[in-house]
Amino acid sequence: MDLRHMRYFLALAQEQSVSRAAERLHMAQPPLSRQMRQMEEDLGVELFVRTSRGIELTEAAHSLLRDVPNILELARLARERALRAGKGLLGDLDIGIFGSGMLNVIPRLIGSFHTQRPEVRIRLHNLTKGEQIQALREHRIQVGFHRLPPAEPDLAVRLVLREPMYVGMHEGHPLSTRAGISIRDLERQPMILYPNTPLAGLAQEVVAAFRREKVQIEVMQEVEDVTTCIALVSAGLGLCITPESGTMLRLPGVVFRPLRSRFLKDIELSCVHRRDDTSALLAAFMEVVRDYPGSA
Repeated sequence: MDLRHMRYFLALAQEQSVSRAAERLHMAQPPLSRQMRQMEEDLGVELFVRTSRGIELTEAAHSLLRDVPNILELARLARERALRAGKGLLGDLDIGIFGSGMLNVIPRLIGSFHTQRPEVRIRLHNLTKGEQIQALREHRIQVGFHRLPPAEPDLAVRLVLREPMYVGMHEGHPLSTRAGISIRDLERQPMILYPNTPLAGLAQEVVAAFRREKVQIEVMQEVEDVTTCIALVSAGLGLCITPESGTMLRLPGVVFRPLRSRFLKDIELSCVHRRDDTSALLAAFMEVVRDYPGSA
């Protein structure tokens, strides 16, 4: 018993007239009669009794009539959901995120996507760069955000924007009165670096900038995330270098000044996904990323 037979049955059962049912279905009467006989043969029961006044429903037909409208409605809804999912309007989108990125740009992108496609369920996963790459390959996330992604043949990278760099310090620090801070100004200053992960990232970029400018860096602490870093700055335990997004953490006593450096002017925020992922949902999200000001 297929959906076509069910639609024919429903029309005939409700109209109780082959001519009216055929007209409603926009088909001739003989094909409709043949289809109903085929349905009766498939079920092994009689559904209609032909009389001089038209047709009457058997007990089997009355029983079927209680279920067929619901089945057809479920089929319609399933088809509609499949079409919407195929257009990227439904489904689950798993996104890999990291600390400082969630302070500014990433929430804006996610918010814009949610506004456009409110029925998509967005699930966020706080993962390091290495964990995101593994999660992408294991299909646990569809897209990730991080900085300085390594070149991988199976992963596509799109630059979202480049963030200018700032120096964070306690408001009582002597350097806080300056409009901008150079790497040379940070010589012999206790520095707090993040994130302390094995893959190249912000911490390595900071160390490299000191080296290239021939300034010795004095590392006081290496921490995992921007929140811990800024909290230590707030406690007066050192200074830090952070992208603009890190300045959104307004902890007590912390001020930020632009970093003036030839070798560390800014740092990239990128979006990464599998090259072989052709899902409409990912394509829709990447459209939002591409439309973000500064994306390249």
